[in-house]
Amino acid sequence: MTGLDRIIENALMEDIHTGDITTLAVVSERRPARARLIAKESMVLAGVNVAARVFTFLDASTGFRPLHGDGARLAAGDLIAELDGDSAMLLQGERVALNLLQRMSGTATLTSRYVEAVAGTRARIVDTRKTTPGLRVLEKYAVRVGGGINHRTGLYDGVLIKENHIAAAGGITQAVTRARAYIPHTMKIEVETETLAEVAEAIDAGAEIIMLDNMDLATMTEAVQLIGGRSLVEASGGVNLETVRGIAETGVDIISVGALTHSARAMDISMLLEAE
Repeated sequence: MTGLDRIIENALMEDIHTGDITTLAVVSERRPARARLIAKESMVLAGVNVAARVFTFLDASTGFRPLHGDGARLAAGDLIAELDGDSAMLLQGERVALNLLQRMSGTATLTSRYVEAVAGTRARIVDTRKTTPGLRVLEKYAVRVGGGINHRTGLYDGVLIKENHIAAAGGITQAVTRARAYIPHTMKIEVETETLAEVAEAIDAGAEIIMLDNMDLATMTEAVQLIGGRSLVEASGGVNLETVRGIAETGVDIISVGALTHSARAMDISMLLEAE
C-alpha cells in the first residue's frame, strides 16, 4: 500500500467507519450514476489525482475523467472532472475526495499569491513543518503546485538549530560544532538568529544557512549585508501578503511562510451527482 493509499484509507475509515447509514438506507441497490466536480470560485487546482484515487480506492471500476490538471488556474463554474460509477460508491467517496481536493487547492492558491507578491526579487517562497498531521506530503506537494519550494520535510532530513537547541547546547558555536561532528559532510546546517550578534556568531561558526527570525526590515537589511553572500539567508516570522514584498526587497534568499499550510482556506468545490 502506498503512502497516499494509507492516507485515503484512514480518511475513509474515519468518515464511513461501520457504514454510510444514509446511503445504505436510501440507495439499496447498485445504481449507475454520473457526477461532476465543479469549481465554485477562482483557484489554482491541486490534488486531482488524489481525488481520483479516493473513488477508485472504493471501487476500482469507477471512471474518473479529469478536465484540468494540477496547476491549472480555474474560474468559478469550471468543470474539474467527470465521474461515472455506482452511485453508492460515489456518494461515500464524495466528502473525503472534496476535503483533500479543496484543502490542497487552497494551499496551492495561497502559495501562488505569495509567489506573485515577490516576483522580480531574488526571494523564493518556502513552506514549513506547520502542516496538518498525516497530510504533510499532500500539503507540501500543493505548495510546489502553487510555485513554492519545500523546506525540510521533517526532523530527519535537515539540520535547523533553533533557539531551544541553542539554549540546550550552551550557544550557537557549541550547537553548530556538535551538529557538524554528527552529520554527514553532504548535509547543511541552518541556524535561527534573532539579533545581529547571533548572525555574526552563526557566520563564524560556519552555518551554511542563517534564518533571520522576526527581525524588522532595517535589521534584516543590515543582516543580509553582514552575511554578504557567505550563507544562504532565510527570513521567517511576521510574514503575510502585506509584508512579504518588503521582506523580499531586503535581499533575503528564502522566505518561509507557515500560513501556506496552517492557514490556507479550503477552496469551494462541489460534486453534483445524476443517477442514470
